[in-house]
Amino acid sequence: MKKNIVHFSILTSLFLLFSCNDKDKLTEVVEVPLPSKEEKITIGSPNDVKADPGSFELTKLPFSYDALAPAIRTLTLETHYSKHYLTYTNNLNKAILNTEFENLPIEDILKKMDLNNAKLRQNAGGYYNHTLYFNILTPKEQTPKDTLAGSINKEFGSLANLTNQFKGQSIKQFGSGWVWLVVDKAGKLQVTTTENQDNPLMKNALIPGTPILGIDLWEHAYYLDYQNRKGSYIDAFYEHINWEKVNENYIEALKKVKRV
Repeated sequence: MKKNIVHFSILTSLFLLFSCNDKDKLTEVVEVPLPSKEEKITIGSPNDVKADPGSFELTKLPFSYDALAPAIRTLTLETHYSKHYLTYTNNLNKAILNTEFENLPIEDILKKMDLNNAKLRQNAGGYYNHTLYFNILTPKEQTPKDTLAGSINKEFGSLANLTNQFKGQSIKQFGSGWVWLVVDKAGKLQVTTTENQDNPLMKNALIPGTPILGIDLWEHAYYLDYQNRKGSYIDAFYEHINWEKVNENYIEALKKVKRV
């Protein structure tokens, strides 16, 4: 159901999502027109966004598009979720149709796939990464508690130390990519980075592990709100981390390495 009308006074431009073509080169696959001066934009509900029939569906966004404003504004969240995330999901479903990957969990696809298959690599990574990203956002500011809080203090010294390391890596990340908090193969928490839509589950990971928290550093995640001020986006993102969900992810990741 369409319900929000937003006015913008910005020049017409294009907001792009990059994926891969059959020649394994990055190409523009989504062109999202931005509003021209004084154009009215109708924003719908995330509940109305559905992927095409296939193996994977969008994770449900448990709040409205305006719930994170002004940190992440309505048009940014709507574009990110209903255009970019949706496109990765649809492209992944097409890429695995009638293949050995069609009925596998996304984690198994990421671990087993040939990284030379650029189309599958970008879209499987894009789907997994964005699913995690949207699952760990919340309108209300939280702090880590329970098992995760204890492990952060033990392994980083304090939440402030983790925050400084995570934000520092995010600022230094050059170009499109992600910064992650992962549980490595020994069950330890580590901060690591990946480029494009890669993630620590893939064979090329610098620090292999299970992501429990990730920040999207592609420009489509923040440019409408912050332009070149990436640091301001990183600060805003950090205020909306759903640490309860991250704690759940942590417990599940520990089970996989048999640490609980």
